[in-house]
Amino acid sequence: MSDSCPPPLSKGYDHYDTVSYTPSPQNIPRARRHVARLVAHWGHSGAAGDAALVASELCTNALLHGCLRDRLFRVETSLTGTALRIAVTDPKGERLPQGRPADPDAQFGRGLLIVRTLVDRWAVEHLAVGKTVWAEMAVPEMAVTGRADA
Repeated sequence: MSDSCPPPLSKGYDHYDTVSYTPSPQNIPRARRHVARLVAHWGHSGAAGDAALVASELCTNALLHGCLRDRLFRVETSLTGTALRIAVTDPKGERLPQGRPADPDAQFGRGLLIVRTLVDRWAVEHLAVGKTVWAEMAVPEMAVTGRADA
């Protein structure tokens, strides 16, 4: 998988970024920090923490359930006037995310619950090879000054 060309800004995106990562655990915090910096730089520092957590959970799911050795996973971050989208693409289309109750003592199993709590909508897109899991959260519209309205 390689970085895709960014969609044209005329398609409704104010900002767009994509990064591909090797399937290794040290890339989860890299992706999380990258998304947080982007969101803050794009004028929504108040949403950076939640965006970082969503990115971390989606990337962790991709690493644990969707990655293949020597195949990259991709994180796309985009912003429109009212929504921030984080999308993670991995090569295993047959392994779909499933929310299920976690045992109280279980170390894993709460990622999608966290994502569902933080975002307004999320879904899975099936691809010819692999899948994309995306999540969107509403962000305040930007004022003329370029700052988010409080």
